[in-house]
Amino acid sequence: MFTFAVLLAILAGIFAVDMVKSADPYIQNVLSLQGNPVQGHAIFQINCAGCHGLEATGSVGPSLKAVSKRKSRYGMIHQVISGETPPMPKFQPSAKEMADLLSYLETL
Repeated sequence: MFTFAVLLAILAGIFAVDMVKSADPYIQNVLSLQGNPVQGHAIFQINCAGCHGLEATGSVGPSLKAVSKRKSRYGMIHQVISGETPPMPKFQPSAKEMADLLSYLETL
Protein backbone atom coordinates (compact mmCIF):
# COMPACT_ATOMS: atom_id res chain seq x y z
CA MET A 1 0.00 0.00 0.00
CA PHE A 2 2.87 2.36 0.87
CA THR A 3 4.46 1.73 -2.54
CA PHE A 4 1.18 2.55 -4.25
CA ALA A 5 0.89 5.82 -2.28
CA VAL A 6 4.46 6.81 -3.20
CA LEU A 7 3.83 5.99 -6.86
CA LEU A 8 0.62 8.03 -6.81
CA ALA A 9 2.45 10.98 -5.22
CA ILE A 10 5.17 10.84 -7.88
CA LEU A 11 2.61 10.79 -10.68
CA ALA A 12 0.73 13.71 -9.11
CA GLY A 13 4.00 15.64 -8.88
CA ILE A 14 4.80 15.01 -12.53
CA PHE A 15 1.30 16.10 -13.52
CA ALA A 16 1.61 19.29 -11.44
CA VAL A 17 4.96 20.16 -13.04
CA ASP A 18 3.49 19.63 -16.52
CA MET A 19 0.56 21.89 -15.63
CA VAL A 20 2.91 24.67 -14.51
CA LYS A 21 5.02 24.29 -17.66
CA SER A 22 2.04 24.46 -19.96
CA ALA A 23 0.70 27.54 -18.16
CA ASP A 24 3.63 29.68 -19.33
CA PRO A 25 2.11 32.16 -21.84
CA TYR A 26 5.27 32.28 -24.00
CA ILE A 27 5.36 28.49 -24.32
CA GLN A 28 1.61 28.33 -24.99
CA ASN A 29 2.04 30.93 -27.72
CA VAL A 30 4.98 29.08 -29.30
CA LEU A 31 3.15 25.76 -29.27
CA SER A 32 0.04 27.33 -30.82
CA LEU A 33 1.98 28.50 -33.88
CA GLN A 34 2.82 26.55 -37.02
CA GLY A 35 6.59 26.77 -37.45
CA ASN A 36 8.38 27.08 -40.78
CA PRO A 37 11.44 24.78 -40.88
CA VAL A 38 13.08 26.85 -43.65
CA GLN A 39 12.89 29.97 -41.50
CA GLY A 40 13.96 27.87 -38.51
CA HIS A 41 17.05 26.73 -40.41
CA ALA A 42 17.97 30.35 -41.10
CA ILE A 43 17.52 31.22 -37.41
CA PHE A 44 19.66 28.20 -36.51
CA GLN A 45 22.43 29.26 -38.91
CA ILE A 46 22.54 32.77 -37.42
CA ASN A 47 22.23 31.89 -33.73
CA CYS A 48 23.21 28.27 -33.15
CA ALA A 49 25.52 26.97 -35.88
CA GLY A 50 28.59 28.64 -34.36
CA CYS A 51 28.51 26.10 -31.53
CA HIS A 52 26.36 23.25 -32.84
CA GLY A 53 27.87 23.18 -36.35
CA LEU A 54 26.40 24.15 -39.70
CA GLU A 55 24.63 20.80 -39.98
CA ALA A 56 23.85 20.54 -36.24
CA THR A 57 26.33 17.67 -35.87
CA GLY A 58 28.12 19.29 -32.95
CA SER A 59 31.22 21.36 -32.39
CA VAL A 60 31.57 23.31 -29.14
CA GLY A 61 27.97 22.35 -28.40
CA PRO A 62 26.56 18.85 -28.78
CA SER A 63 25.05 17.33 -31.88
CA LEU A 64 21.37 18.12 -32.24
CA LYS A 65 20.63 15.24 -34.58
CA ALA A 66 17.40 13.56 -33.43
CA VAL A 67 17.09 16.05 -30.57
CA SER A 68 13.29 15.91 -30.85
CA LYS A 69 13.48 12.20 -29.99
CA ARG A 70 15.44 12.99 -26.81
CA LYS A 71 13.61 16.10 -25.67
CA SER A 72 9.98 17.15 -25.63
CA ARG A 73 8.89 20.32 -27.40
CA TYR A 74 8.75 21.98 -23.98
CA GLY A 75 12.24 20.67 -23.20
CA MET A 76 13.67 22.10 -26.42
CA ILE A 77 12.03 25.49 -25.81
CA HIS A 78 13.28 25.54 -22.22
CA GLN A 79 16.80 24.62 -23.33
CA VAL A 80 16.90 27.53 -25.77
CA ILE A 81 15.43 30.22 -23.52
CA SER A 82 16.73 29.27 -20.06
CA GLY A 83 20.48 29.75 -20.30
CA GLU A 84 20.81 26.96 -17.69
CA THR A 85 23.41 25.00 -19.67
CA PRO A 86 26.56 27.10 -19.99
CA PRO A 87 28.14 28.05 -22.27
CA MET A 88 24.78 28.18 -24.08
CA PRO A 89 23.48 31.73 -23.71
CA LYS A 90 20.01 32.69 -22.60
CA PHE A 91 18.16 33.38 -25.84
CA GLN A 92 14.54 34.56 -26.09
CA PRO A 93 13.42 34.66 -29.70
CA SER A 94 9.95 35.86 -30.56
CA ALA A 95 7.27 33.18 -30.32
CA LYS A 96 7.19 32.88 -34.13
CA GLU A 97 10.97 32.54 -34.36
CA MET A 98 10.93 29.90 -31.63
CA ALA A 99 8.15 28.00 -33.43
CA ASP A 100 10.23 28.14 -36.63
CA LEU A 101 13.36 26.96 -34.81
CA LEU A 102 11.41 24.15 -33.15
CA SER A 103 10.06 23.11 -36.53
CA TYR A 104 13.59 22.96 -37.93
CA LEU A 105 14.96 21.03 -34.94
CA GLU A 106 12.23 18.46 -35.42
CA THR A 107 13.58 17.77 -38.93
CA LEU A 108 17.02 16.81 -37.66
